[in-house]
Amino acid sequence: MTPMVDLVADLGEGFGAYTMGDDAALLELLTSANVACGFHAGDPRIMDATVRTCVEKQVAVGAHPSFPDLAGFGRRAMDLTPEEVRTDVLYQIGALQAFAVAHGTRVHHVAPHGRLGNLVAVRADYARAVVDAVAALDESLIVLAQDGELADAARARGLRVGIVGIADRAYRADGTLVPRSEPGAVIHDPDEVARRTLRMVTEGVIHSVDGTDVQVACDTVLLHGDSPGAIALAARIREQLLVAGVEITSLDKVLTGKVLIGRDS
Repeated sequence: MTPMVDLVADLGEGFGAYTMGDDAALLELLTSANVACGFHAGDPRIMDATVRTCVEKQVAVGAHPSFPDLAGFGRRAMDLTPEEVRTDVLYQIGALQAFAVAHGTRVHHVAPHGRLGNLVAVRADYARAVVDAVAALDESLIVLAQDGELADAARARGLRVGIVGIADRAYRADGTLVPRSEPGAVIHDPDEVARRTLRMVTEGVIHSVDGTDVQVACDTVLLHGDSPGAIALAARIREQLLVAGVEITSLDKVLTGKVLIGRDS
């Protein structure tokens, strides 16, 4: 079977007069987008414009909910209750869904951002809170996650899960990401990032910080556009995948293909 993968990036992460990343360039490379919903970045004008452009480029719109942390860009730990997490996530998805409907589309997936995204991989209570929000709104939504508590809770609820591969972040031996606060958490060598991406997609493994190869599923590759050279690297990753015979397609098609393979095996 031809390997398939979705390409996703975080978009709409400006606020007011401030911008971050080159969304226009990234949108030429993507099949999906995680759109900031106002809690770590984004505002009504940016959300509206981002969704409109996603529709024009035929890129699937996904919600990128966060802790309510504009000043910290959603990367700080916050002592929220699970009920606060549930209602905050529901609020953010609903806001983006309004813009999606206004532009003739829908929210296709949900991908928690930043510190929330890290914590839902290891905290069962936060994971259940996110799943409760998603399931209450639309059970057809795909949950984007790393392997861990959120992925497990979503599957247990009958929701579809897309596992995210992040090639420019260091992984621990247990499959979790090395926190950004630790040295070496972000990989800057373009050659290394490109190699890691190809291995994740075609072999299902990534090299961890302790020197071992870790088994990782990779339904979608997270590309970045908010650092020098990021767009060129994203384009290189896309081209390298195509040269290797990987089909770059929608997340829905990737997950449907896996289901069909499972039935045939």
